[in-house]
Amino acid sequence: MKAGLYIHIPFCESRCIYCGFYSTTAKDWRTRYVDALLKEMRMRSGELKTLYPDHECTIDTVYIGGGTPSTLSIDDLSRIINTIKAVFPCKTREITIEMNPDDVTTELISAVRNLGVNRISLGVQTFSDERLRFIRRRHNAAQAAKAVETIRRAGIDNVSIDLMFGFPHETLNDWQNDLDAALKLRPNHISAYSLMYEEGTPLYLMLQNDKVQQTDDDTCLAMYTMLMDTLSANGYEHYEISNFCLPGYRAIHNSSYWNDTPYLGFGAAAHSYNLLTRSWNVADIKEYISAIESDNLPSESERIDDDTHYDDIITTAMRTCEGVDLMRLKPEYRNYALHSAKNDIDSGLLELADNHLRLTRKGLFVSDMVMSNLMKV
Repeated sequence: MKAGLYIHIPFCESRCIYCGFYSTTAKDWRTRYVDALLKEMRMRSGELKTLYPDHECTIDTVYIGGGTPSTLSIDDLSRIINTIKAVFPCKTREITIEMNPDDVTTELISAVRNLGVNRISLGVQTFSDERLRFIRRRHNAAQAAKAVETIRRAGIDNVSIDLMFGFPHETLNDWQNDLDAALKLRPNHISAYSLMYEEGTPLYLMLQNDKVQQTDDDTCLAMYTMLMDTLSANGYEHYEISNFCLPGYRAIHNSSYWNDTPYLGFGAAAHSYNLLTRSWNVADIKEYISAIESDNLPSESERIDDDTHYDDIITTAMRTCEGVDLMRLKPEYRNYALHSAKNDIDSGLLELADNHLRLTRKGLFVSDMVMSNLMKV
């Protein structure tokens, strides 16, 4: 059995105005946090063996995300990766680290490459310096382009970039310019998301105070259409609602989330899933460190019943181009899915082929509604 492993690094030099993930700019906690992170891994070293005593369970993928993992020292990143290898049975096909473009140096990339990292995910967001300043990113467009070049020259060929669309006042031409700039770099993988106004973020407060205006739905849909058409025309596979890749470069770790693969999460606010339960660590760095230092695991969990597991499969697998493999479902859930899907199949939002139920291109634009129609709870 294969499993994924996620490490959450909650530190950022500065906070972007749209970010709803748990993070902090408190640098003083970094050493104690990494110490706690390593201790949590050791405390949970036998977790997979206990759950699956009759199976050899190995770590297939590692994803170090955040926050901004590239704000850690090379020594701390080395301690984290070496502890993973020492504590867990690893047969890793992919080790990814998220980085900010302005953190990328030849020294950093060479060091993590020597540790086994073979994929870098860059938080580019946009190639417009004006929009980068608006969302309070630390880098500029030139640094983003240079970072991709540096990563490849230092020996890591697999580069993913994140993009956003739907900024206030952004035009279709602006978005096309971003896509053209991305394509000049020919990243192996592109993740693209509409700018979200999450409650509690500075961007949400700006919206509430009429300091920004949200992009209208028609424009966002036109931008998503442009995204699909442009990347498809340039050889990218649209394999998940928000993810595109050159042939052979799907994100293996992220695919585990969509394919119902177990994963272990370590660090403050990290989630774990083992097919039977879902658990999550406290989203507070001080509480997390205090608990671990006291030999306690600061987590809560919930049991996953059959209906919840079915809904989880719908809301994850349905995001992929393959869709839901109906033969993986118990007969009662297979029948429920087929019955619930009938209207959306008739209206062209879903299609059924080779025992897979999947979104059509038309269905991609209303995917949340279609998935909701299939769910039990």
